[in-house]
Amino acid sequence: MTTVTERDALRDALGLLRDREQVAERLLESSAKHSFDPDRELDWDAPVEDGKWFWPPELLSLYDTPLWRKMSEDQRMELARHEAASLASLGIWFEIILMQLLVRHIYDKSLTSNHVRYALTEIADECRHSMMFARMIKKGGAPTYQVPRVYHNLARVLKTISTTPGSFAATLLGEEILDWMQRLTFPDERVQTIVRGVTRIHVVEEARHVRYAREELRRQMVSAPRWERELTRLSCGEAARVFATCFVNPQVYENVGLDRREAVAQVKASGHRREVMQSGAGRLTEFLDDIGVLNGVSRRLWKSSGLLA
Repeated sequence: MTTVTERDALRDALGLLRDREQVAERLLESSAKHSFDPDRELDWDAPVEDGKWFWPPELLSLYDTPLWRKMSEDQRMELARHEAASLASLGIWFEIILMQLLVRHIYDKSLTSNHVRYALTEIADECRHSMMFARMIKKGGAPTYQVPRVYHNLARVLKTISTTPGSFAATLLGEEILDWMQRLTFPDERVQTIVRGVTRIHVVEEARHVRYAREELRRQMVSAPRWERELTRLSCGEAARVFATCFVNPQVYENVGLDRREAVAQVKASGHRREVMQSGAGRLTEFLDDIGVLNGVSRRLWKSSGLLA
């Protein structure tokens, strides 16, 4: 026999499901109106433009450091080309992880629901984004930059054991900081046209992905059992530390003729870089704090990552 409490819980659960479906329906409508095919949308045959950056200088890791002030303008622009490739490589790695987490999320859900339909739409978006980033790297002529092997393999564990709220917390971590940087990049006329086009497409489509992840994470932090919420706080904090560590591959500095140790040390000591990273994470940390993710050990891990003041 169903008790009053159970009936109330069921009614609340149905209400959440309707809300989830309504959010997904709006996101599907937006996807139908504002989705792009990068292969057709962007002019990949246009030549690289002389005198234009591959990434805004103020967003480069060494900007305003003593080492930066010693570098020639050509070397600074070369650094931008390699950092853009490093960030795009990181983006591809992350999006491959995200696609697998989304597939796990919908595995047991209603296949005809708007929620699942939108997840599949997002997976299709991420496939295009990964191919677009790879094409941008090749266009710029810089190498791909893999994350350190230890983190590459740790991601295999994450993809296997991550809980639903943990998956969406990691999703937001990977999406929102890069999104903040890209919103500054695509209107910047100092930047290569192809890079501006790539970041414009990514910003438009990622806005939907962020909304989907935020809505689901907020829901999960209310409905998930306590152990799962605590695990989410821990895994999210550790993911922040790994993400900050991998943001720019140190091999970049060697490839532009800099001393690797000196460059890494100056990046770590840079007040400008710290401000950029914390500004990029600002909207996300405010949201995570609001829904109870940044409690206890999670906050300490976020602070140690440098993404939270």
